[in-house]
Amino acid sequence: MKRKRATRNKLRIFTILLLMFALIIGVYYAIKVNDTEQTPGKEGTIITKPSDTKKDNQNSNEKLVDETFSLSKEGKVPNIPFVSGKTGWKEVNKEWGKSDNVSETAKGRYEEYKSHQSTIGYAGNTVNDIRSYDSELQKITLNEIKKTGGEPDDIRYYKDSTHDQMILVYHANTSTDLLWVLPKATEQEPNPKVEHISLFTQVEETSNQQENQTISKVISNMSVDEKIGQMILAGISGTTMDTNAQKLLSQFHVGGIIFFKNNFETPEQTVQLVNQLKTDNISNLPLFLSADQEGGRVTRLPGGLTNFPPNGQIGQVNDPEFSYKVGTLLGQELKEFGLNLDFAPVLDINSNPNNPVIGDRSFGNNSEIVSKLGIQTMKGIQSQNVIPTIKHFPGHGDTSVDSHLDLPIVNKSLKELKQLELIPFERAIDDGADVVMVAHILLPELDKTNPASMSKAVMTDLLRKQLSFRGVIITDDMTMGAITEHFDIGKAAVESVKAGSDIILIGHDYNNVVKITSSLKKAVENGEISEQRLNESIERIIQLKRKYSITDTKVENPNINEINHSINSLLNDYLH
Repeated sequence: MKRKRATRNKLRIFTILLLMFALIIGVYYAIKVNDTEQTPGKEGTIITKPSDTKKDNQNSNEKLVDETFSLSKEGKVPNIPFVSGKTGWKEVNKEWGKSDNVSETAKGRYEEYKSHQSTIGYAGNTVNDIRSYDSELQKITLNEIKKTGGEPDDIRYYKDSTHDQMILVYHANTSTDLLWVLPKATEQEPNPKVEHISLFTQVEETSNQQENQTISKVISNMSVDEKIGQMILAGISGTTMDTNAQKLLSQFHVGGIIFFKNNFETPEQTVQLVNQLKTDNISNLPLFLSADQEGGRVTRLPGGLTNFPPNGQIGQVNDPEFSYKVGTLLGQELKEFGLNLDFAPVLDINSNPNNPVIGDRSFGNNSEIVSKLGIQTMKGIQSQNVIPTIKHFPGHGDTSVDSHLDLPIVNKSLKELKQLELIPFERAIDDGADVVMVAHILLPELDKTNPASMSKAVMTDLLRKQLSFRGVIITDDMTMGAITEHFDIGKAAVESVKAGSDIILIGHDYNNVVKITSSLKKAVENGEISEQRLNESIERIIQLKRKYSITDTKVENPNINEINHSINSLLNDYLH
């Protein structure tokens, strides 16, 4: 009897616990269902409506609108680290690197950065228009803008074959306007969403009127002689300005000068020569003033500067930071002497130990080391606002002939070149190379007749199209034996321009400049070279001169002791 009663008690307890558990589960689901609005969907399914999502989006948009208006008063745009009217081109380039596209408009130069959903406009070299195409901004509606900002100070309209826009203009401060650009409101869509915003600042014009002209305007005002001149970079003889040097500027309007050791005696004489060239060039576009300042056995500057070790030794150290600092000091050396263009770094891979011309000028026989150290040297030079030149495209490392004396032949296919020689050049181009020097080497697998410096297959098809190089192409010195022993120098220059070069380098002999400019002019007059072809090169040349703020401003004598102290400290840190 007692056992039966105990069994019944246990059963009651179990039943009570089971009912309590069921009650808890029921209450939980009742609360959950009550908190969620549900609507029957197709085929009996239940579609949950996120009731608060719309409100959350509205709140998020309103916060972004408020932030945009607030930042605009400081010349800023959300998620972009630059200040309209203050930030310079160099800072943008340092922060974001090379732009994807550059365009010249009536308002000035614009550079597009796709990964940042932005386009940056410049007045001279100062940011004056920040355009953001941020996807979050594109969620904002017309009503949300007006709710925070009120009625705009002005409304503009723009229409072409692909756009029908309204532009709401709000005065952010005395010199800056915030522009909200949207599709024009219609009956079908009275509350359109933002396409992009523009923060535009009126920057005071510089005294140099030519700087404020668009490139197309500058080109349209140039004569054919002036255009051809800009495509010439010439050497001069002696250590002072002579009659021929003066004619290079006044008669031939050359775009630049290359200096060799025989042009330099002392730092004071060098600066005097450089300043005289700048003074006599006053009526032309500012000059490229250049030299082969590689370090090692190829240096030009006078005054007892401490020499850097050859690149081959730097390659053995294999430290990118060291290479960057070497590049920085190479750039500083040139800048102190008033020069603005360095024919360095060498990106040739020293794959042939019998090579008579490259050798320890190369960082080594390994494409990774040459790429890594060469690019850092390039960036170091750029940091001093001096233009580096990567050379000798498409690779002079596997030759057994010195192109100063004769024409080297490299029997490699494009596939083989891509597996070795082209690697450093391709990577440097992707990293912002400004100038590529093309070598006088014959590559029969690419072009059976013309050396690289005269070859459309090399300069246009490979360098421009396959490697997407948009900068300036310059030939190696056309007075070298590789050209003069096999070609008429005037005809060679014409073929080079037709093939895609922008600048013809003529290192020696005034008469060669006369012959080449005459040949180029005849080629334009008879239609062999179109004036449009000249304009394409002139545009790239002017863009480069403006990018680096090249001017004909005079310089003071350099402080050799200070430069040497910096070089010696660097070498002690990394080599001793």
